[in-house]
Amino acid sequence: MTFEPRQRFVDSQRIPISYWDWGNEEAPPLVLVHGGRDHARSWGRLAEELRTDYHVVALDLRGHGDSGWTPGGNYSLPDNALDVVRVIETVGAPARVIAHSYGGSICLLTAGTYPEYFSALAVIEGTHSLNPPDQERVDPAWVRRWGDRLRSFEGQQPRVYATLEDAEERMREANPRLPEAILPGLASYASKPVDGGFIWKYDLWVNGRTSMEVRRSELPAFWEAITCPVLLFLGGESKSRRRQHPSPERHLRNCRTVEIPGAGHWVHHDQPEALMGELRPFLANAPSHS
Repeated sequence: MTFEPRQRFVDSQRIPISYWDWGNEEAPPLVLVHGGRDHARSWGRLAEELRTDYHVVALDLRGHGDSGWTPGGNYSLPDNALDVVRVIETVGAPARVIAHSYGGSICLLTAGTYPEYFSALAVIEGTHSLNPPDQERVDPAWVRRWGDRLRSFEGQQPRVYATLEDAEERMREANPRLPEAILPGLASYASKPVDGGFIWKYDLWVNGRTSMEVRRSELPAFWEAITCPVLLFLGGESKSRRRQHPSPERHLRNCRTVEIPGAGHWVHHDQPEALMGELRPFLANAPSHS
């Protein structure tokens, strides 16, 4: 029988952050951080696997799931880092952390800024950067382009799906590898009812980021400050491989990279058994203090 986690909330920077708690509070904390336009409950199968050994919690990033939206549309890596730290403080630091995609980018920056909060960090396809390229100078023209892009979001309306089945089909199109058995749950937690059907919960403005984002060339400085062990995962058949950093090990003092054959970008959905085979010993061997 599947265990039903309990939903909790904690305030971070005046924003309510939703997180799901799989119990076992006396065990070492394990925090799960999803990717962009995803939600906490997408970690359900992995959380089920690990909840007997760890106090597993999974947060909804700001602007995603049931967490609050930022009034000004600011969703920078440092903004998100403060939310991750707040959740770790709530469940107990240092914590083991597993993060996917954009969540991995957030946690690599967070672990470099607040290394004492991490005892181990596993990142699934999260060394890419959506940050401003270094050749872009922050000048009046740049700020205007950024402002025009952000202002364009004011007229956007989310796509309405007539039924949950239509939302499931959109997920299926985005990731044909998703197991059919988990699609209804993923679509249900990712959407909310509105007049005429369902829309995704995430804020459309998460794509706007902020004018004061960390630049790509600055990210390795954060990685070099990480003190805990790091395990990086790549999907052997991922279309996102080309966007990952070519040599992150150069900047991480205690790092190993594992490629999972037959997996796309969502390794934890595509090849969960192979992923768990690598995760279990990595998490078990994490030091109690980083």
